[in-house]
Amino acid sequence: MDKQSTTQRDSIDERAGRSEDLESTRGPTPGLVLLFTAGQATCLVMPLPATGLELGRGLLPDGLPADPKMSRRHACVRFDGERFAIEDHGSQNGTFVDGQRVAGKLSSATASVLRTGDSVFLLSGDTRPYRRWGVVCRGATVMGPALQETMGQATRAAQHGRTLHITGESGSGKEGIARTFHAGSSSRSGPFVAINCATITAGLAERLLFGARRGTYSGAVNDSEGLIQSADSGTLFLDEIAELDPAVQAKLLRVLETREVLPLGALRPRPVDLQLCSASHRNLRAEVSSGRFREDLYFRLSRPAVEVPPLRKRLEEIPFHIDRALRGVDASLSAHSSLIEACLLRHWPGNVRELLAEARGAAQSALGQSSNKVDAQHLSAEAGQAIERAFDASPACVVAMHSPIGRAGNRTPPERAQIEAALAQAQGNISAAARLLGLHRTQLKRLLDKHGLSGGRTDPSLDGDDE
Repeated sequence: MDKQSTTQRDSIDERAGRSEDLESTRGPTPGLVLLFTAGQATCLVMPLPATGLELGRGLLPDGLPADPKMSRRHACVRFDGERFAIEDHGSQNGTFVDGQRVAGKLSSATASVLRTGDSVFLLSGDTRPYRRWGVVCRGATVMGPALQETMGQATRAAQHGRTLHITGESGSGKEGIARTFHAGSSSRSGPFVAINCATITAGLAERLLFGARRGTYSGAVNDSEGLIQSADSGTLFLDEIAELDPAVQAKLLRVLETREVLPLGALRPRPVDLQLCSASHRNLRAEVSSGRFREDLYFRLSRPAVEVPPLRKRLEEIPFHIDRALRGVDASLSAHSSLIEACLLRHWPGNVRELLAEARGAAQSALGQSSNKVDAQHLSAEAGQAIERAFDASPACVVAMHSPIGRAGNRTPPERAQIEAALAQAQGNISAAARLLGLHRTQLKRLLDKHGLSGGRTDPSLDGDDE
């Protein structure tokens, strides 16, 4: 698939007669990016001439089979610098823009996905990144232009330093960036040790990370090597580093500063030579401001940093991920264009992790219906949709939501359980929790002090209410 995609992209470049040097001196190049046709994932650029681009059976780029679901003259696409204009020529199977059938003509400045017959395109105001980078499949990794650029940043960071911080949403591929950092470093021949800090309880973190001497705790009958020591001469990847206990953060900082690790119960530290790659879906600077992350550790590892773009900004990768997920379930399965279109139009808050899981679920659904073609109807309604945070429906919380104290304080203050439920619902944000409880944030802060609860964090954007 990789070789085929590269060959097809080169064919388009030859036909267009453009070089990268020429493109760099030009402005944006509008066009279509063909992502899927005849059951095949691809990434081919079709530039838009000033007169428009005609789509139809036999009019796809050289090297691709004709799309039998297209009419001979199916549709025409134009771009005026701001808006795409799509005209259907009375095609038998219809022309669809962002999932809606085009009746005659449509003009839009926000349209992104075009489907004609069994082919799916992206409408792009600037196709240069797709022409230059394409989509590369390497092992289990699928990389479009945005992800390839991020990978390049990680490689450059590995060549000039020993730390890298990675930000990005959950499931977006942060570990892949960490592995790229490791592979591009002088320690590539050493071990790569990945740890999800969110899965380590506070009581075990020190023991697991730093190791322990025999007899340090009940059951310690032998010396145990910590995960940091196991990464000696290699790279340690601490995913979700913001979840580490502050005491462990302090010891980690000392390891970075001294290149030594002191196991629990040991009298002398042991030298370690490692690179540290950290990652978090949280804003570490905000975590420092709220007191949940050490400022000194933040300044030690926050730069250089790279951000992994979410899947919704890497749409060109989606057909390749789907193809691999379906074939992983059953080699006889293939995707229908409606499945590709539906996935391109969804938000995917869980990013690649969610897409793969839902694609496998759709594959199972198709097999259950004795179908080897997976289409949009096999995808669950919730797949790729934003998760709405439902309120706690417990009686205590419901009473709290509808029983504000009010300015005069003449109503019963919420109980501890109600406050805890509101804080959990607001993900620790004091201002949001106060609104849920019908309080001002200062009133809630007093109640937090009264009950000895953690202070949470404030959000100035929510602080428009009066005392």
